[in-house]
Amino acid sequence: MQHFDDSNFESEVISADGPVMVDFYATWCGPCKVLAPIVEKIADDFEGKLKVGKVDIDKAPQTARKYGITSVPTVMVFEGGEKKAAHIGVAKRDKLLAMAGIS
Repeated sequence: MQHFDDSNFESEVISADGPVMVDFYATWCGPCKVLAPIVEKIADDFEGKLKVGKVDIDKAPQTARKYGITSVPTVMVFEGGEKKAAHIGVAKRDKLLAMAGIS
């Protein structure tokens, strides 16, 4: 599981080869704590196939603002430098994998 912020989001996510799942969260967010183990398990299970990382919106306000994060948790999938899919709130593993094009 990687951590992205304002300084590395462009190089790690936008310029990445292949899909990148990004979990936008906050340390004070209860639902984020529910979603975290699901995202971490996806990161472990699909290492090498899917890049997975987290963005703490309080530590990366420019990135959160740029992508219109108004509610956490928000999971986005980026591919080819573009936002491909997004889900706000806690989601099941199957939903997140479908967003990333993995079934």
